[in-house]
Amino acid sequence: MGYQFIRFDVDQGVGCITLNRPDVLNSVHTPMADELRGALERIATDPAIRAVLLTGAGRAFCAGQDLDEVKPGNAAVDFATHVRRVYNPLVQAIRALDKPVVCAVNGVAAGAGANLALACDIVLAAEEAAFIQAFAKIGLVPDTAGSFVLPRLIGTARATALMMLGEKLPAKQAVEIGLIYRAYPAAALAEEAMKLAAHLATQPTYGLGLTKRLLQASATNTLDAQLELEAEYQGLAGHSADYSEGVAAFLEKRPPTFSGK
Repeated sequence: MGYQFIRFDVDQGVGCITLNRPDVLNSVHTPMADELRGALERIATDPAIRAVLLTGAGRAFCAGQDLDEVKPGNAAVDFATHVRRVYNPLVQAIRALDKPVVCAVNGVAAGAGANLALACDIVLAAEEAAFIQAFAKIGLVPDTAGSFVLPRLIGTARATALMMLGEKLPAKQAVEIGLIYRAYPAAALAEEAMKLAAHLATQPTYGLGLTKRLLQASATNTLDAQLELEAEYQGLAGHSADYSEGVAAFLEKRPPTFSGK
């Protein structure tokens, strides 16, 4: 599949996706969202790709929705349909992917762009980057799972303030409050993000996929239900080739070679 609005390549077992509309700060329109979803679907079915790295081209990660596509007064635009068509499938694809997804936020991440980043498993950012829940500034409500993810990451009080005030949250502060994992100088971000994604691609990704499912289920499960799910998934992991290899490598005092199976 050819791409016009994203770049996609595979390196060291990592599916590298770059949002590629730098002239409009990688703002999202429907064709770009379709390409991103297509890349995620390709990754999901390719066993040679064992981790994902998502970033943006130019000076921004993603400025959110391209407003030219949804101008006020355009009778052809139904926002509910648009969110269901464009953003919900992206979040669902990332969360359903049984492979670790690293996001490298190289610049501003605003609105749906911020929440797209936060839907990923591990989020890194340039120290100069910032996260903005910009919806309130134009009379809209958070989408792209922001109202689900933010309170769970940083608590209701902080999430409410960020969403209602639309304040810019610098990357260093985002690390301090637990919104993202780490921040790096801009010049180091791409290398550090690729290093992390490439490392994850060599790890027991079958078990990492099960871990991802456990973390998602914990948002709604009771304690008893979560304990049972842990037992079930441990049963699956315990019969994996990665577990056999991990134990053999430990006993033989050598580095493991995991296959993701």
